[in-house]
Amino acid sequence: MHNHRDKASAAPLLSVVVPCYNEVDNVEELTHRLTKALQGIAWEVIFVDDDSPDKTSRKVADMAFQNPRVRLIHRIDRRGLTSACVEGMLSSSAPYLAVMDADLQHDETLLPEMLTALRSQQLDIVVGSRYTDGGGIGGWDTKRAAYSRFATRISRYFTRTELTDPMSGFFMIRREALMQRVRRLSGIGFKILLDLFASSPTPMRFLELPYTFKERNAGESKLDNRALLEFAMLLLDKWIGHLIPVRFVAFTLVGGIGVFVHFLVLLLVFRITGASFMLGQTFATLTAMTTNFLLNNFFTYNDVQLKGRKLLTGWFSFTLVCGIGAAANVGISSLLFQRQTNWILSALAGIGVSSVWNYAVTAVYTWRAPSLGTK
Repeated sequence: MHNHRDKASAAPLLSVVVPCYNEVDNVEELTHRLTKALQGIAWEVIFVDDDSPDKTSRKVADMAFQNPRVRLIHRIDRRGLTSACVEGMLSSSAPYLAVMDADLQHDETLLPEMLTALRSQQLDIVVGSRYTDGGGIGGWDTKRAAYSRFATRISRYFTRTELTDPMSGFFMIRREALMQRVRRLSGIGFKILLDLFASSPTPMRFLELPYTFKERNAGESKLDNRALLEFAMLLLDKWIGHLIPVRFVAFTLVGGIGVFVHFLVLLLVFRITGASFMLGQTFATLTAMTTNFLLNNFFTYNDVQLKGRKLLTGWFSFTLVCGIGAAANVGISSLLFQRQTNWILSALAGIGVSSVWNYAVTAVYTWRAPSLGTK
């Protein structure tokens, strides 16, 4: 690899932020393509790696040692494309910031045209669109194309614009436009463009440029059940996040499932097998707590999901905290009932106190989770 230090001494006009996870086979090729596409422009590329098992960060660090245009942000115990993009953009001093994927599916040759448009027109952001005239989705199968169209239709409701491709992960934004909106971002999931538009206090001035989505160069697609969950969480946050933390909503929904599991297990152990009520209640409580823990780990806290040994220690802290919450539930509801409060209201008060306790304490001690949303 050639040393480019003499050619890249100027402060960058453009920072290209590339979130990556298991992209070791793509990062060098992407850098070569950026070098070819951005000739004559002072630029840098910032790879934000979420501690990829394939050692993407080591590869990027080796590249950065040879090429000062390349920078690395290596994140530990954090996941999430949107938060990675935000962290990468905030690490830059460049007046123009681009975001694109590491898998070579975005058309890097469009970047100079995006930059020219931002510099010459009164725009906040330029978006690479697959759905405007001249764009395309390439060789997607029917299922993925249908999902994309459905998600795009839903997203337009939240962006309140005529943006044809709010699910695009390929765009360029002015630094000042980002800074006006960054504190309102939810930071959830994998669609930062949707987050930016939905979080904007004023309509964003935008231009869409068509491009055709390419085939992935190497590695595997990140479009999985986790991505779908994060998309749903983002939309939920934009809908009611200004009133109730979206994690608390998810935590409460999981708690409702736990109630169902509790009574189902109690029915099986106490009524069907004939075991004592105490045994049935104990077994049902532990099963419900374990179910709640696993569902919250997968759904509510999927961005900081516990794995391996941490899964066991997390379960222990979760059951301990929820055990204290259950004791508080019984104590508060019993006290209110003894003071002539309606039994339903007494029960609801106990449930409310224990729910808030369980959510607040497990967020800190079980998952050590950052808040979803910067509002």
